[in-house]
Amino acid sequence: MLDLAPDVIRDVVARALAEDVGAGDLTTLGCIPAEARAEAAFVFREAGTVCGLAVVRATFAAIDPALTLTPLVAEGAHVAAGTTVATVAGPARGLLTGERVALNFFQRMSGVATLAARYVAAVAGTPARILDTRKTTPGLRAIEKYAVRIGGATNHRFGLYDGVMLKDNHLAILAAHGVGLAEAIRRAHAAVGPMVRVEVEVESVAQAAEAAEAGAELILLDNMPPDQLRAAVAAIAGRARTEASGGITLATIRAVAESGVDYISVGALTHAARALDIGLDSTG
Repeated sequence: MLDLAPDVIRDVVARALAEDVGAGDLTTLGCIPAEARAEAAFVFREAGTVCGLAVVRATFAAIDPALTLTPLVAEGAHVAAGTTVATVAGPARGLLTGERVALNFFQRMSGVATLAARYVAAVAGTPARILDTRKTTPGLRAIEKYAVRIGGATNHRFGLYDGVMLKDNHLAILAAHGVGLAEAIRRAHAAVGPMVRVEVEVESVAQAAEAAEAGAELILLDNMPPDQLRAAVAAIAGRARTEASGGITLATIRAVAESGVDYISVGALTHAARALDIGLDSTG
């Protein structure tokens, strides 16, 4: 599902407004007449993917239901620099009070979506799909993962509660207690049952083959160069899905995708995305 749940939007907007507005916008309340009306336009000052219109609308509505957001392009559209993507009109006090929070959401979400779209374009023509990670801004995971989807990439697990991933530290602690890779996978399957996929992180071709033999459904090939990824994919031989991860950039991702992996996880989609340059310019 691409849509953000209404309760999620209400929650993030309420927290953001409480943080920024608090007891009231002193400047606006002191200087702008209550009866004043205004209109402003959201303008993309650089090319990018539009993401966050529903959150922007909810931000203004939470301040003053009389404020009206009018989108001029669709969510997920790629627009050129200089494009006006939406207008907002209504009571001037509400428009001014909500400006910064609305822009913060719009810039952040569009930045994530734009970066995700670039990674997706970089692997076009290969079977590989781009995944996000849990490297998100605390409290904003839902909207950042939504932005990843709008950019055309795919969400990995949302949290610790909806998937099993045996990572290096899990395996190191288990090894210190005499539990090897195959037994760790067996224990994970026994704990969660057949409806939950078990993923395991490996660092060598031999470990990849062992994990596949032990019944892991997804094998994360960590920090492997493309030739090692190809060897690991061959060793797994279709017994599990494969995921490449670790320091992958736009410059290197094509070679990773051509190794034959099913997925490529990129933490940078959320932890390193730059806020897109979007302005809210008064038009009257």
